[in-house]
Amino acid sequence: MNAAQIDRFFAILQAANPAPQTELEYASVFELLTAVLLSAQATDVGVNKATRRLFAVANTPAQVLALGTDGLESHIKTIGLYRSKAKHLLQTCQILIDQHGGEVPRSREALEALPGVGRKTANVVLNVAFGEPTMAVDTHIFRVSNRTGLAAGKTPLAVELGLLKRVPAAYLVDAHHWLILHGRYVCQARKPQCGACAVVNECDHGRQLKLRSA
Repeated sequence: MNAAQIDRFFAILQAANPAPQTELEYASVFELLTAVLLSAQATDVGVNKATRRLFAVANTPAQVLALGTDGLESHIKTIGLYRSKAKHLLQTCQILIDQHGGEVPRSREALEALPGVGRKTANVVLNVAFGEPTMAVDTHIFRVSNRTGLAAGKTPLAVELGLLKRVPAAYLVDAHHWLILHGRYVCQARKPQCGACAVVNECDHGRQLKLRSA
């Protein structure tokens, strides 16, 4: 994809969804951090079901700590890897209280120092909670970026850096939402819905399909 195609690609996605949002449910920065930490190798739908139960009884670091391991696990046991996630969340809550006054820090370094919080999770929090132009590369964004030619790369970090370089500044804050939603519902892994894709004419893969069918 060249610069003009990339600009049209995002202009089309923006026109269809001017204010994209994460599909994780949250009402505070801590709830967002918790939901994203729990979302690894899990669906947003599954995480939301669990966090509705959890946040009804504990939605602050102190309240989550008060649940203890057994109490926390009982609320999130429907999520994959729930034992390790519970351990990491409890450790994170303790650090938030001890080092950050119970608040979620705004710096990447501090976020990535939290147990269970990697670069992708930090990027989500920085973007969604604090409006920073970060790119949280999950499986959907990785696939869409490589398939479309938007930002090819062999690793999530390579794709992230490519996107930050190639996505026009005007679209950067919302770009990762558009790409996740596009990958989740249109540019799917096994059967991309190219016939229903609004940006197929800007996409390398879509243009190749047209050439082969001509």
